[in-house]
Amino acid sequence: MRISLGAAMLAGTMTVLASPAAAQATPRSPLLELDRSELRTQIQSRFDTAVRASQSPEIKRSEDSRYIWASEAKVQCGIALGYLKSGRVDEESINKCDAFSARLAQIEPVAPTPVATGPVTPPACAIEPTVSVFFDWNSEVAPAEAQNTIQQIAASREACGFTRFTVTGHADSSGGDAYNLRISERRANAVAGLLESAGIPRSDLTVTGRGESELKIATADGVREPMNRRVEISASGQ
Repeated sequence: MRISLGAAMLAGTMTVLASPAAAQATPRSPLLELDRSELRTQIQSRFDTAVRASQSPEIKRSEDSRYIWASEAKVQCGIALGYLKSGRVDEESINKCDAFSARLAQIEPVAPTPVATGPVTPPACAIEPTVSVFFDWNSEVAPAEAQNTIQQIAASREACGFTRFTVTGHADSSGGDAYNLRISERRANAVAGLLESAGIPRSDLTVTGRGESELKIATADGVREPMNRRVEISASGQ
């Protein structure tokens, strides 16, 4: 059994980012017509809404796509905010932030399933194929929101039968090969440290850095692509 984690007991595919909908062309958001101050306010609002939704126990347990869209919106709105803080308007992340936020708002909750009589079968351990923790440029410090993901992974460990965890660090193409390899290793070790603090023994972890050799989004050399600055966490029951 080979799996990777997002939020504990997540149904569907996230990553945050490899869903079929994420691959489709995203329409231009009307938010791009706003001035910089109002644009940042609107993106921050969507980010805050997505964070609350992705942490909601009701949404995590839901059988619809709300958790997927909340996770997608959180990542894309966070990327858009990062660019805005550096003085850049990144149209792609803004378009996706607005599109995923709209999908999240339009989905109606699924009616609860009637409780069956007789013995109750525990739900299957259905979680993400891939979970990524994203880092700021030139940083090896895990963002504050990573702590919630780490705690969910640790909480699901026993229920899902996880015994081995792979923690793989990556970098974008903005630095030299040697530097990118080192920072990817430091990022992986930072996340491994959080997993240890959450109760997962170091002996259960395999920690590696891949530098810029496995870009999530292909770019030319020297590009500061936020999606490539990440640590991927995967787990298995063997």
